[in-house]
Amino acid sequence: MSQVYDIIIIGGGAAGLLAAIGALHSRTGTPKILILEKMPRPARKIMISGKGRCNFTNMSEWPDFSSRIKTKAEFLKPAFFTFPPQRMMQLLESYGCPCVVERGGRAFPESHKAADVVDALVGKVVSGDVELQCGAEVLETGVENDIGRNDGLQTFVIKTAGGGVYHSRKLIIATGGLSYPNSGSTGDGYLWAKSFGHTITQRFPSLTAIVPKGYKISESVNDTDKLPYKENVYAGLKHHIDRSTPLSEWGESLKGIQLRNVRLSVECDGRISASEFGDLDFTDGGLEGPLGFKLSRQAVKTLANGGKVRLHIDLKPAVEKAELETRIDGLWKAINNDLRSWTVVKGKKVLRPHKDRLKVLLSKLLPAELLRPFNSSNPGLDHKNLALCLKDWVLDAEGFVGYERCVVTAGGISLNEVKKKTMESSIVPGLYLCGEILDLDADTGGFNLQTAFSTGFLAGQSAVASLD
Repeated sequence: MSQVYDIIIIGGGAAGLLAAIGALHSRTGTPKILILEKMPRPARKIMISGKGRCNFTNMSEWPDFSSRIKTKAEFLKPAFFTFPPQRMMQLLESYGCPCVVERGGRAFPESHKAADVVDALVGKVVSGDVELQCGAEVLETGVENDIGRNDGLQTFVIKTAGGGVYHSRKLIIATGGLSYPNSGSTGDGYLWAKSFGHTITQRFPSLTAIVPKGYKISESVNDTDKLPYKENVYAGLKHHIDRSTPLSEWGESLKGIQLRNVRLSVECDGRISASEFGDLDFTDGGLEGPLGFKLSRQAVKTLANGGKVRLHIDLKPAVEKAELETRIDGLWKAINNDLRSWTVVKGKKVLRPHKDRLKVLLSKLLPAELLRPFNSSNPGLDHKNLALCLKDWVLDAEGFVGYERCVVTAGGISLNEVKKKTMESSIVPGLYLCGEILDLDADTGGFNLQTAFSTGFLAGQSAVASLD
């Protein structure tokens, strides 16, 4: 037997929960709202955000916030001002979840526990008489003529794996993208949007690890039959390397090293496309950390389309090359004059081998754990070219880690087909689209979650307003 609702929201994540809250905040009556979430519990991706600490937003004002959006930032502007970061923080605090703001405008729950954010949002939704069904996997969406009306209006029909059939006057798709498929984001919403006539732009992992050449033992070839997605999401994307691919000996020697206050530049097809100063981490995936994530988008896009990427690491960004050369020259002379650099061979006093003295020189300029991997990746290294290598450590990129551990999906539903002032589809009246499913991604630091919250809230507010 079919069940009828005013609004059905597919997806109980950041965008879906805020869509429900947006509808509740914008209506004096009591619209009948249903959230269908296929996972056993809602908001799985919020639970793992910020390594479980939940960096739920960034308190930047619009000029700075918009500069962190990688696609059409102006599209987000109406949603941002309808539901800005300040309002998100106030909302959580009003639900009993006190918040703090840390360096870079990043906002967290005071407890630094993501569960507190999830509990606050879910509690508000449920107490607002929104019906939340978990374990309800949607298999099919469509439209049919509204029986008993002659004004051309249609209703949406949603069918679930359990045999459920639901009808609604408005439908909000907030299923997320492709990142972290174990959280439930397996790209279902793209297929439904496409069936409604929407264009899906090229999708690729963003805020992910870049894998230097030689870092992994071999490139992994995905068995698409084992992927949790309903389509081959890597079709047409080159150079994807599964995170589980074993590290090489060189990769193992780098894993766990954290570089502070360095400069990373990304060269795409022979041209430097981006350069940033900050912290860089070598992990079991590749190059990550704030710098690696921030510059990964352009690198992944280039690699995925068959281009070439080189990574340039300036380990001494605060020192000009000429000054560094002078310093190295002084250190080298001091090392050669040190009695410990000399030995006696057949009764003659001679300098120890060049490689031994070079190790001493490197130890004065680099962290101990970086000496071996840096040396091995710079063949022909000596005291004469050391300044150049320190200022420009060049690593060719072999590939990138895919959706299994990327923070966000780049690409998605074309923004040209969504009304930015309401989040309503310009193709299907009554259909609303929000969150990561849109071609709208941003830097790390709370910007992506806020984008999901803002577009979700606006979608819910607009959908309920159109019920009249």
